[in-house]
Amino acid sequence: MANIKSSKKAIKVIAKKTDNNHELKMRVHNLIKNCEKEIAANNKEEAQNLLKDFQKYMDKAVSKGLIKKNTADREKSRLTQKVKNIK
Repeated sequence: MANIKSSKKAIKVIAKKTDNNHELKMRVHNLIKNCEKEIAANNKEEAQNLLKDFQKYMDKAVSKGLIKKNTADREKSRLTQKVKNIK
């Protein structure tokens, strides 16, 4: 444990940022899973709503540097294609 006051504060700040980053990453992964469940159930409207939220949070994760841009673009493209192909 740190002895200096600023170091103690830095530890708290890092822990808070880590929690926020983890929450955002998990939200993105959960949206992918939920959207794929809706795709499997042929529920196009709900899948489109989830896709919209997924793209929003994926872009936010890219802007924070949590996910690489090409990875995000690839994931968005694949999921969008799956939603478009729902019959």
